Amino acid sequence: MIGLTGRRARTTTALTVTALAASLALTACGGSSSAKGADGKLNVVASFYPMEFLAQQIGRDHVSVTDLTAPRVEPHDLELTAKQVAAVQKADAIVYLKGLQPTVDQAVDQSSAKARIDATAASPLVDHHLDEGAGGGDAHQDKGPAGDPHIWLDPARYAAIAKSVGDGFAKADPAHAEDYRKNTDELVTRLTALDQEFQAGLKDARTRTFVTSHAAFGYLADHYGLTQVAINGVDPESEPTPARLAEVQKAAKDNGVTTVFFETLVSPKLADTVAKDLGLKTAVLDPLEGVADPSKDDYLTVMKQNLANLRAALGAPSTTATPAS
Repeated sequence: MIGLTGRRARTTTALTVTALAASLALTACGGSSSAKGADGKLNVVASFYPMEFLAQQIGRDHVSVTDLTAPRVEPHDLELTAKQVAAVQKADAIVYLKGLQPTVDQAVDQSSAKARIDATAASPLVDHHLDEGAGGGDAHQDKGPAGDPHIWLDPARYAAIAKSVGDGFAKADPAHAEDYRKNTDELVTRLTALDQEFQAGLKDARTRTFVTSHAAFGYLADHYGLTQVAINGVDPESEPTPARLAEVQKAAKDNGVTTVFFETLVSPKLADTVAKDLGLKTAVLDPLEGVADPSKDDYLTVMKQNLANLRAALGAPSTTATPAS
């Protein structure tokens, strides 16, 4: 389940505020979506960075993309402003991940956008439990929006979402459909190459187990035959129990773990504490919920750095790595 328990009261308030803002926006806009923006481009709203990246890569010069989640903001915490709700109402296309950001879901439900592209329709979510087994977890397909939302961290799943974005843009803007399809094919080719780099780079790792502060890497673990041992659940701000900490320590010792991973948008304090107790190193494994400086990094460059950090932590021999393209 998506870990929003600790924010339940705040989310309820946010939903109430969003409903009012959406109502005002609909009144102001007449509840209709413009055919194109003033600049003649397809007006696209993306819920957070992984969706923005797809929109930009596939739409290129034909789209104007607004990201609802600012850099360095944890997307689980997003509360829409009235201006953002209005932007959703006026969008021609919306790219989002249903279930991750309730205020976004509500605004999308009230939008008349030509294309409402839900990532989970292309790649259904899986419920990754903390008591993972071999290969990343005792996972099962979940029929509803509840589940581990971090599907973009599996390049193969991300490629499937890219195809759905390309199809959505082509339907919303038929005049440029051929360009959207071409751009989608190019991006899928790059994501397939990234997948192959991960396959080769992790193939002969000394250990298949890694410890992370946030259970964001279940899909990655599933896809590459790894075991994720997470201190926290899929909600990065949840607090682990003493029993869970003991389980993590035992798993780290039993599997020759050398590194505890932390992420970029959440305090590393917990990871540092666990690593110190076990005499281990710390390193970054970025869940790519946002990119601090888009002028320097993007999804592909950060994922390649994740691969390098995983290889170092898992003891993968240097000769098996595929050079980054």
